[in-house]
Amino acid sequence: MYREHWPLVCGYLLRRTRDPHLAEDLAQETFVKATRAFLGRRGGSPAAWLLAIARNVLIDHVRRRRTELPLPDSDELGVPPMDMAGLDVRDALARLPPQHRELLTLVYFEGFSLVEVAAMTGRSPSSVKTAAWRARKAFAEMYGSTI
Repeated sequence: MYREHWPLVCGYLLRRTRDPHLAEDLAQETFVKATRAFLGRRGGSPAAWLLAIARNVLIDHVRRRRTELPLPDSDELGVPPMDMAGLDVRDALARLPPQHRELLTLVYFEGFSLVEVAAMTGRSPSSVKTAAWRARKAFAEMYGSTI
């Protein structure tokens, strides 16, 4: 399980911390906790289970250190300053059904790949790809009616 899921867990933590050394330390702690909890595991997707543990390890780390994770600059993300078009996007996104809104947020705002979203949700990558296509189509229709 370690060899198969290390890149996913470490990549998740790296995106959250933007510090390769800290991400590796937290990933190691994640696998230690997963090893201890393995007998109590109820089944399901191992990747989703490991990502949930990684999320909790990261939250515990932030609480222990009482530090805030730095937010990237809007220039670094390629995000233009908020203007009317940005408000229209937010408005269209808010009017989408929750499953479409959550999927688009995970992929486009939080930067997860479709494979990672599939692992987190316990769905197949092809079903997530189809759902993302439908969510983009619904967004395009909603955004077109906003303008």
